[in-house]
Amino acid sequence: MTKFEQAIPNPEHLIKSISEQGYSFEAAIADLIDNSVSANANKVQIFTETENNPYKLFIADNGDGMSLDVLRRSMQFPSCSPEGDRAMNDLGRFGLGMKTASFSQSRKFTVISKAKGESEYHAFTWDVEVLKSGEWKIIVNTQEDISLMVEEFNQLSTSFLNTFDEFEANTIIVWNGLYKFEQYLEEKNKKIALHREINEVATDHLQIVFHRFMEKKKSPLKIRVNNHHLTPFNPFPTHQKNLRNIEYKSKRFGLDKIKIEGFVLPSSSISEAKEYTNVWTTKNRSLLDMEGVYIYRADRLIVLGGWNGLIKKSPRLQLARLRVDIGNNSDHLLHLNVAKSTVIIPHELKTAFQDYIDCLKAEAKKEFFNREIRRFPDKGMNNLKLFERKASNRDVLLEINENYPLLKALLREVSKSQSARLKIIFRMINTTVNKLRNVHEDNYYNESENTLQIEDLIENIEEFKNIGISNKMINTLLINELGYKYESLPEKVKTILKG
Repeated sequence: MTKFEQAIPNPEHLIKSISEQGYSFEAAIADLIDNSVSANANKVQIFTETENNPYKLFIADNGDGMSLDVLRRSMQFPSCSPEGDRAMNDLGRFGLGMKTASFSQSRKFTVISKAKGESEYHAFTWDVEVLKSGEWKIIVNTQEDISLMVEEFNQLSTSFLNTFDEFEANTIIVWNGLYKFEQYLEEKNKKIALHREINEVATDHLQIVFHRFMEKKKSPLKIRVNNHHLTPFNPFPTHQKNLRNIEYKSKRFGLDKIKIEGFVLPSSSISEAKEYTNVWTTKNRSLLDMEGVYIYRADRLIVLGGWNGLIKKSPRLQLARLRVDIGNNSDHLLHLNVAKSTVIIPHELKTAFQDYIDCLKAEAKKEFFNREIRRFPDKGMNNLKLFERKASNRDVLLEINENYPLLKALLREVSKSQSARLKIIFRMINTTVNKLRNVHEDNYYNESENTLQIEDLIENIEEFKNIGISNKMINTLLINELGYKYESLPEKVKTILKG
């Protein structure tokens, strides 16, 4: 007969371990706001209290709130199964978020709540000091305790500027002590660090992560952080006429439908992003910070920027952004973590992503290199220059300008076969000049970049053959100097060279 023993984990050690789930300060706050959104809240208030030790942070919403039984279940580890069915607007998954997010920043936190329309609050407190006893005990707060905390929240609300009209807090979460800031030796540094984290880093993060909820026409989400009402920041400002999108693709994925759509920012955004206020970046992020993949799960942004291991970041790609939309029923396939900050793109999706990103990369590079060319407003003046600049998906290339007056007159006067020879020579000069500039590697045949007609190439190959030059010599003298690679030549040309 199989024997069993109890294997109850040490509560203090387990809590401290599971709280290290990759939560940053701003990600922890965002996780709590997820619960507010799922509870149909349209107003959220976040306050910090730094006049007393330990510091406190309050997060309150006007959502549906919780009855005593619901609150008791929500304080359990976990409160639901990650495999259970969820409503479309449910931003949770593991039933751990509120607890792990809170413990990642505080060693003692309280959740106060009442069902919407009710008057009496209930509250429970998790405290690591209590758990040191080795027992899984949660504090049941008295009505006196609750009244003091609610009163403290109300006083903070009025002490800050820009209060919400007609706000009734149905759920209030209190982080009693922020241990990561308590490690600072000087009180001044502690306050400066917390001020920066809440008023700069966290607000910057929240206005991007929840921008779709804040932009809704009906009952938009409003977030107040201390004195400030946050404004949504959409990394895809489609109202800007010069933002260019690439045709989207969609695919069935698990129980959801995944949609990917690439966008190329205008080259002018590079200079505009250096200004204090612009539509392309937030105050604390650069274009480089914001290039890459944005994954929305049920309208909540969970991955913002970076390429999620698909490709490397590059200044030449800072104008590229990829928007991915998916529901909340395929979390297990994307391996969404507890902090809802990272996903692992499965193998069957990587190919689709990679192919689409290759196309987006090419367009973004062209736009990046095109920024210098657009500085010449008078196109007529360009015709007076023997060489002109042209954007490619590799770099800005120098090419002979066939509209240069002398060349234009010459091309009009020569025969068709002579014109073909001249264009071959132009191509060879272009390739040699750009090699010497060390701007790009040897070119290969690419119709989007090569203006040389295949018929002109074939005509010149035939003429070389007619005067007795071998195929090997043609490949060396002509093909290589034109910047082609043999394996990339059209089949028609290969056939002639083999003949």
